[in-house]
Order: sequence, then structure tokens, then C-alpha cells
Amino acid sequence: MKLQRSGYAAGIALTALLAVTACGSDNEAPSSAGGASTGNASCVAGDLQAQGSTAQKNAMDEWIKAYQGQCSDAKINYNGTGSGAGIEAFISGTADFAGSDSALKEDEQPQADAKCAGGQALNLPMVIGPIAVVYNVDGVDNLQLSPATLAGIFAGKITKWNDAAIAAENSGAKLPATPIQTVHRSDESGTTDNFTKFLSKTAESVWTFGNAKAWKAPGGTGAAKSDGVATQVKSTPGTISYVELSFAENSELKKAKIKNGAGEFTELTGESAGKTIAGAKVTGTGNDLKMEIDYLTKEPGAYPIVLVTYEIACSKGSPKAAAIKGFLTYTASTAGQQELGELGYAPLPETVRAKVETSVASIS
Repeated sequence: MKLQRSGYAAGIALTALLAVTACGSDNEAPSSAGGASTGNASCVAGDLQAQGSTAQKNAMDEWIKAYQGQCSDAKINYNGTGSGAGIEAFISGTADFAGSDSALKEDEQPQADAKCAGGQALNLPMVIGPIAVVYNVDGVDNLQLSPATLAGIFAGKITKWNDAAIAAENSGAKLPATPIQTVHRSDESGTTDNFTKFLSKTAESVWTFGNAKAWKAPGGTGAAKSDGVATQVKSTPGTISYVELSFAENSELKKAKIKNGAGEFTELTGESAGKTIAGAKVTGTGNDLKMEIDYLTKEPGAYPIVLVTYEIACSKGSPKAAAIKGFLTYTASTAGQQELGELGYAPLPETVRAKVETSVASIS
């Protein structure tokens, strides 16, 4: 179900500023004829099994519905099992492509490449998912947190809601003297990897646990997948956690403002997330589009906790290469990206989208 809200209008507007005119109509849909193509997608018959990131699950559901609605011979199943499980499934050969909130790690890349005869496993950024810091505290509606305070909370060093560090950043707020209950992902998750990477980059003196898909800090309560985290926070007073914006919006959770590198406490919107996305660098080579986000961005008005969700797919060698290429051609198209605005995501900036489209076109 699409979200009805105004926040992402600004994000779409920002992306439009970055955009150049794409070939074909923005309203073009995939052709329904098997193998036929339009400016945005190619319909290819076949069944695809994919799994991974829960952060992109809502986007995938929307894309699959739109694509299959026009391409009747295409059957696509995406199971939100988590990024770690998705990569494992790709490496084991049970997933035709995987969704992951982090690019393949150094030890994962050769294992994934081995599944691609004559090619390599590509990291294709497809979904921009801002990470919301969500909380459930009665009487507190505009919580503001710096990276150091946020790290202190999740490291178990700040344990009461009226702690002096929180109070100093929330002048005038009526903070209760109740325990803070942190919630983290119990399964391996790219969202956890990106959230802990943010803490590592911005508050390294406080956060000493590094970054990984698995939660490393002591204490707190684990919840499975993004839905589980959102449900836990929604139902439990005194909690705080991290979850993709789409899940925060769907569960109507309160979102904290986060202090960026420019010293501003910034609300999470499409526009503020887009400002950070626009500064991300592509660190992959050739058609591999692994990206690096500047969590210390000093761009005014930028919300700094943003993840890039990838599709992991073979450049060559997959027996279902044509079907994968057909579907990802649609998701990377201007029309496909425009589907994301009302779902709690930010469309890819045009400079990135065009590179993804080119990489997808090279799949064989």
C-alpha cells in the first residue's frame, strides 16, 4: 500500500533537479509481449527467485506488481529474508539475484563471482533507503540526537531518558526518568551494517564495536527483520531503534532529528536524505557500482543516516540472465524509480540511475 504523505514530494523534487531527460516517456510501462521492449523495460518470460534485504521489500513488491501486470509471462518472487540470508542464497545458487543493504564484502565477492561463469557478481545500487532513528517515549515528540549521544545510547553507556547528554540536546523537553530500552535486528542485516557504520564513522570514541551485519554491542532486545523492529518499538514504551523510513512511516513511529557534519539537527525527509545521497561516491570499477556514503557530510540540511540497497546479480553466466536483465531494466528505469517516492524511499539521483541502467544493460 502506498503511503499518503507530503515529505517525499521534496525528495522527488530534489532528484528532479539532478535529473536529465531520459529516453522514452516517464509513463512508459513494460511491454506485454515476451521479449519485446520499451524505452524502460523488456518483458522476458521466466521465473525468478530472489531474496534478501527487508529494507527494499516494499519497493520490490511494488516493482513486481507493476512489471508482472504488463509482462504476464514473467513470474518473480522476492522474499525479504535479510541481507545476509540473501547473499548466502545467491552464493549457494538458490537465489537468482539477491537484495543487500551493503555491497559484497571482500570475503563474499569471490564466492559470489564463482556463481557467474565468465563474469562477476555486480553490486547494483537500486533503492535508496534512509534509516530512521525511531522511538516510543510518552510526551517527547521532537527528539534530537547527536551521533555521540546516539552511540552512547546503543552502546549501553546512556541508560535513562533524562540523561544529561540527551537533556543538553533537547532543551525544554520533558524527558522521563525511565530506562532506555534499545532494540536491534536479531538477524544479519545490511541495515545494521549501515547504522553501525554511521556510528563508527561519526562517533568512534564512543562506539567501539565496529560495523557488521550482525549486532555486536551488548544488551538491548533483538527483533527479527524490519517489521519486527517496528512492531517492537510501536508496542513498547521507552524503546529506541533504527529502521528504514518506509517501515517507520507504515508503523507511524516517531523519528528523531540527527545532527549532521554541519552541526544541524536534521529531520528525515526525502530532500534531506537526497542531499546526502547526491554526495555518495562510486568506489566500484567497471560495471560494479559499489558506493561509499559520506556520513560526515557538511551539506546544509543533509540527513546523514542513509543506506544504499543493492541488487547482487551476475554480469555473465547466469542461466536466467535474460529474465534478470529484463526485470532490473525496469527497476533501474526512470519510470521504475518514480514508483519509490510514495513508499518511503528516495529515487536514485539521475547521475547514479544512468550508471545503473548502463550496468544492467551489460548483463548477458
